[in-house]
Amino acid sequence: MIWNVPNILTVLRLLAAPAVAVMFLYFTRPYADWFALILFVTAAVTDWFDGYLARTWKQETKLGAMLDPIADKAMVVIALMILVGYSDTSWTPWLVLPATFILFREVFVSGLREFLGDTAGTLKVTKLAKWKTTLQMVAIAVLFSRGVFEHYLVMSAWGMDEALFDAVMAGEEDDLLGLRWKAQGMHLAGQIGIALLWLAAILTMITGWDYFRKTLPYLKD
Repeated sequence: MIWNVPNILTVLRLLAAPAVAVMFLYFTRPYADWFALILFVTAAVTDWFDGYLARTWKQETKLGAMLDPIADKAMVVIALMILVGYSDTSWTPWLVLPATFILFREVFVSGLREFLGDTAGTLKVTKLAKWKTTLQMVAIAVLFSRGVFEHYLVMSAWGMDEALFDAVMAGEEDDLLGLRWKAQGMHLAGQIGIALLWLAAILTMITGWDYFRKTLPYLKD
């Protein structure tokens, strides 16, 4: 059957990709960040489950093989677009460059596959490429969590004058609203998320070069 459980999970993951963007159009923050984080993590987990179930239950289909990488790319590309679009100016430069590398590689490899046509099977997904996708999704999930910390911090500090806020953060006043741990969570999630995204970008470019190298024999006249 084409509509088996693994394929249904893949289709749901594909539909979840634009839903992440919709969260930021119809919900205020931090609720949009929460919904996007939960939706993205849930969809990312199904990426492992649909492949595992397809192999275990021997339900691998051409439809699933086609949709699975498309769903992965759609999740990553749309999530990166949201993160870049809604990031504050202080850390946008650190996010834009790895996001650009990732988007460039995905477009480039998609072009290679289209050029190869029937011989696109030579560009089989490698283990390193799977690790790359996993790392991308983990990095994006961590970066979405940064938005959650950030907006709860802003909500907690709403109406507080700058002098009192600075005193609380310096430990000179009691932290009754948990400002310090929210700020620490925001900074830690941002630093870890950016570091993971850069690592994912490096793996992305390595796998992109590997695919290009495998294509070279087909580019000769």
